[in-house]
Amino acid sequence: MQEVRYVLKNGLIGVVSDTHIPARASFLPSRLIGLLEGVDLILHAGDIEEESVLDELRVLAPVEAVAGNMDPLYLKMKLGVEKIVHLGEISLGLVHGSGIPRGAADLVLQKFNGYRIHGLVFGHSHVPFLEQRGDVLLLNPGSVGDPRRGSTPSCALLNIEGGKLQAEIIRL
Repeated sequence: MQEVRYVLKNGLIGVVSDTHIPARASFLPSRLIGLLEGVDLILHAGDIEEESVLDELRVLAPVEAVAGNMDPLYLKMKLGVEKIVHLGEISLGLVHGSGIPRGAADLVLQKFNGYRIHGLVFGHSHVPFLEQRGDVLLLNPGSVGDPRRGSTPSCALLNIEGGKLQAEIIRL
């Protein structure tokens, strides 16, 4: 499992997934760009499709990403498919996910058995999901570029303050 470390200044993290540019969306929404201005870090949970999306996000903040099932092989090799992101005393799992959307949270959680994480960021279903399971906050920000099952384009903000992790899903 790849592990990376970041030092946060404000404790605010932007979270996106399933941007699917240019296959299903032409560009990142301007509202998303506005929301991500000022965050310490951006997490992308895969299905990027075009690496230029990460370059566009890097203008706003450092980006940590994993590849998803729709990403080209070179992105899978470059980014990897699962990571642990250490943010001081908080550790987050980052993975795209796979298989059918129902039960996705349980499947991705299993990938991090044996690792001490406080939150788990995933994508794949294109549907926002936020749930506390014991000591782990599960977060799927939904899809920026291809929402499904009645959802709208969305992202999320994670806030780390006083060693606690809080998340909010934001409709774009």
